[in-house]
Amino acid sequence: MDRAGPLCTVQDGGRPGLLAHGISASGPMDIAAHRLAGALAGACDETGIELTRAGIDLLAESGELMVGWAGGAFEVRLNGEQRPWPGGARIAVGDRLSVTPGAAGNYGYLRFDKVLYLPMVLGSRATSTRARLGGLEGRALRAGDVLEFAGEGGSAQSAVPPSQTGCTGAIRFVWGIHAERFAADVRRKFVETPFRVTNAMDRMGVRLADEGGVFAASSILSLISDPILPGDIQILGDGTPIVLMRDHQPTGGYPRIGTIIGVDLGRFAQVRSGEAVVFAPVSVDHAHRLLRSATP
Repeated sequence: MDRAGPLCTVQDGGRPGLLAHGISASGPMDIAAHRLAGALAGACDETGIELTRAGIDLLAESGELMVGWAGGAFEVRLNGEQRPWPGGARIAVGDRLSVTPGAAGNYGYLRFDKVLYLPMVLGSRATSTRARLGGLEGRALRAGDVLEFAGEGGSAQSAVPPSQTGCTGAIRFVWGIHAERFAADVRRKFVETPFRVTNAMDRMGVRLADEGGVFAASSILSLISDPILPGDIQILGDGTPIVLMRDHQPTGGYPRIGTIIGVDLGRFAQVRSGEAVVFAPVSVDHAHRLLRSATP
């Protein structure tokens, strides 16, 4: 590996069910993009590389490998020749794959038709840098790392689906267990007022700027800590909204006004700092129907 941008990690489906032991599930920030990259590679398992806006440079030192890429809108070059994004290609000894920032998105994915030769930790290869679990020594990838592969893959998808660049439309959510702690007028403003994504973002959470002052006059008290989930919209004591992401802490002591639904959480993760988001409420039943229709 010649270059790896900050927070490039190995991810797979994650390790759900361990929150009671203080371990978040991890896994890809944009599940749909991760799956698409796998289809384009003919991946035989869920493991791949999640890259951030700065991108990554890989050099093939031995063998052959089918690589699929998707997520956001990045630029990708194979041996200096630009290729379509999303897409895929077979690489061989001496080939150099370079992914650099594009027009939109925060996260991209590389999937492979062979298995990344890394140990399973608590049933997953997903990296949790917070818990120092999985991936390569529980850390982000860096220049000089060597990744090994084993096994054979399946068949890559022949037709590339249309690219979905950027985040359009409201981010859908269900009202949270603490929603009633906020006045009706605050809840109304919450779904009418845009919030801006700040540059305080990582795999643990994304801080929003409440430029419309939705929570400015609210008296927000700390609560007894209880379990939290990816997508929870937590309102801090100073009125700052934070959306909790894949590597969130196990419990939280601030009220959650809502939770972003599963099919929109990846879309939210791709919103760049400085861009605005608007939230729209949906029912739990509607969220379940959307999830079932999006699950292969």
